[in-house]
Amino acid sequence: MAYPWHSSDFDALLARVGRLPHALLLRGREGIGKLAFAEALARALLCENRRPGKRACGHCAGCAWMEQGSHPDFRRLEPESHAEPGEAEEGADRKAGSQISVDHVRGLTDFVNVSSHRGGAKVVLIHPAEALNVNAANALLKNLEEPPAQTYFLLVAHRWHQLLPTIRSRCEQVVLGLPARDAARGWLAGQKLRDADLALAHAGGAPLLAQGFDEEFWRQREAFLGAITRAGFDALASAEQLRDIAPRLVLGWLQKWAFDLVSHKVAGRVRYNPDYAETIAATARRLGLTRAVRFQRQMVRLQRIVAHPLNGRLFLEHLLLEYGALLREQAGAQAA
Repeated sequence: MAYPWHSSDFDALLARVGRLPHALLLRGREGIGKLAFAEALARALLCENRRPGKRACGHCAGCAWMEQGSHPDFRRLEPESHAEPGEAEEGADRKAGSQISVDHVRGLTDFVNVSSHRGGAKVVLIHPAEALNVNAANALLKNLEEPPAQTYFLLVAHRWHQLLPTIRSRCEQVVLGLPARDAARGWLAGQKLRDADLALAHAGGAPLLAQGFDEEFWRQREAFLGAITRAGFDALASAEQLRDIAPRLVLGWLQKWAFDLVSHKVAGRVRYNPDYAETIAATARRLGLTRAVRFQRQMVRLQRIVAHPLNGRLFLEHLLLEYGALLREQAGAQAA
């Protein structure tokens, strides 16, 4: 099922079943339920006995096959890193595991061009679409140009701007927004989440991200924030203390910290770390806005490489040295 905060968007698409374009790009923030939306739409398109409102019935042969993950007219393209434990090939290359390869896309050729097994629709779901490498994206273009009737491509993207312009131009874009805060908070309360307000703030309002924060996540975040807010911050000593934490987590936390520093200087508000609002305010007062913005943008740019194979320890040291330089630069300017 699509999540309740997307029900109006979902109903609007279902009302167009029979007139839908062959390719939809479902885009929006990560953690808001875009994949569930795409899966529910695929089920509706492949259902053989739709309910009123054109939703999937949940009981026909098509729905049963979708539930089992074995529908002959459905294909799902995802990176190896999204596979269930044990499904990824042993010894698979790490970089390849984070991408959708050209071989995966070429494997769609027969599926797209052969008639439907059930005499109805065929659906290809690609998630996340930005994981398509360049060769895979170019191969997909051939399938998107003139697919057979009732063949649908559902592309789910968190960072849609990373897709080739030619891919985007061949899709109708459906922008799925964040739920209203009260709706997200109410849903998280039903999941019995500890400190739902803090989790939702740290997730930027994305409820599924907030739901995924476990006790280990919060323990590691506290260790990170303790390290960067300690008096006499030492980048290399902090890197040693945080060496067992995944670089992508440290970068994400540092990017959010930098955003809050800039946000406080500009608007007096803290978005992601309300539990550290006083510390952020005190730190922000010592920083120049231009340098803080430059650092925050640098953290955003580094998101593009954090998933690639790299020396995690050196990457962590680089991040913390850059933050240390930000603090020292402003401290030196004040002393002068």
